[in-house]
Amino acid sequence: MPSSPRNRIAALLLAVAAAGYPFLVYATLGRVPPGALIVVALAVVGGRMALLGRGGAARALLPALGGVFVATGATALLDAEAAVTLYPVLMSLGFAAAFGLSLRRPPTLVETFASLRHPDPSVAARAYMRRVTWVWFAFLLLNAAVSAITALSGDMVLWTAYNGFVSYVLMGLLFAGEWLVRRRVEARAA
Repeated sequence: MPSSPRNRIAALLLAVAAAGYPFLVYATLGRVPPGALIVVALAVVGGRMALLGRGGAARALLPALGGVFVATGATALLDAEAAVTLYPVLMSLGFAAAFGLSLRRPPTLVETFASLRHPDPSVAARAYMRRVTWVWFAFLLLNAAVSAITALSGDMVLWTAYNGFVSYVLMGLLFAGEWLVRRRVEARAA
C-alpha cells in the first residue's frame, strides 16, 4: 500500500468505518433499509481493496477481500438483513483464508508484512513467522465462529458488543502478546 498522506488518511477512515460498522447497524437497523448498510460494508471492503497497492500483501489479501465482497453481495441478494450481521463473519473468514493460503504458498502473510521492515529474515525468524501465521489463522477462524453465533442469536446488543468491541480488544491483545513474545525471541537470538 503506498504511504502517501492521502492513502494514510483513507486507510484510517476505512479502519474507523470498519470498527464503527456494528454500532452503525445497531443504531439504524429497522430504520434504514438493510441494503443501505450492505452498501456501507461493500464500500469498506472495496476501499480496502483499492488501497492495497501491488505488493506481496496485496497478492494475498486481494483475493480474500474480493471473496468477502462477492460473498457479502450474494448473501445480501438472498437475505439482506442476515447479510448485515454476517458481514463480520465473512471478513474474519476472508482474512483467515488469506493467512491459511499463505501457509500453503510461502511467504506467509506475517513474513510478507515483516519484510516491509526486515527484508531478509533468518531461517529461525521465518519459522517463528510461520507459527504466528498459524496463530492468526486459528484466531480468525475462532473469531468467525463466535461472530456467527452472535449473528444467529438475534441479540443485537450481544452482536454489537462482540463485533464492535470485544473482537477488536482480542485482536489488540493478540497483537500486543505477539509483540512481547517477539521481543523475547529476538533477545534470545541476539
